Amino acid sequence: MATSTANLERERLLKLAEEYREKGYEVFFHPNIEDLPEFLNNYRPDMIVRKGEENVVIEVKSRSSLNSSSNQYLGNLAQAVERHPGWRFELVMTNPEDTTYSPKAEGSLQEHEIESDLQVARQLITQHPELALLYSWSLVEATLRLIAQKEELSLERFDPRYLINQLATEGVISKSEYQLLMNVLPLRNSIAHGFKTTQITQNSVYELIELTEQLLRTLHTSDEAD
Repeated sequence: MATSTANLERERLLKLAEEYREKGYEVFFHPNIEDLPEFLNNYRPDMIVRKGEENVVIEVKSRSSLNSSSNQYLGNLAQAVERHPGWRFELVMTNPEDTTYSPKAEGSLQEHEIESDLQVARQLITQHPELALLYSWSLVEATLRLIAQKEELSLERFDPRYLINQLATEGVISKSEYQLLMNVLPLRNSIAHGFKTTQITQNSVYELIELTEQLLRTLHTSDEAD
């Protein structure tokens, strides 16, 4: 099982490297300590890719390889990376959840439905902030898919982390938008899977709703420019 997991992670890492090379990035597998900036001296990332002033630290994991120790390592690594401008952290799961959808799904929400449902989410914030955040997250995901469709991006899957990373890599969403989404994603995951969280605030839900409204407006930006 361990060998199978290692092979799965290696195959995913090689595929990622190929994807980044095609986009013009320089790829470094398992960089040595002398190839790392000082703030990463205590870590051994699976891969670093670079293009211009953009640096991406990438870890590839299978769900079976995650435990409390590895989660702590990844959390510390992510925090170390995100503190430095020009750097971002990308955790890629070989078997991410939510990559397949129920055959009962009838299609993604459309713009007018998202706009209407955002008002429902706002009404939930005061009494049920957890429910409001979960609902708002579903709406921002639907919005990101609409943006990806408008930009004619080729997506291999639709799990949220992959979707957010692809839009950030292509420059479709800004760094601040990317960071807000990545900050909220762990809260969404905790709530969705029945874990308690003390980090959620009404403000965090308002920020997510406002971001969704902001992203919806970008669907018309180029049309208005024309």
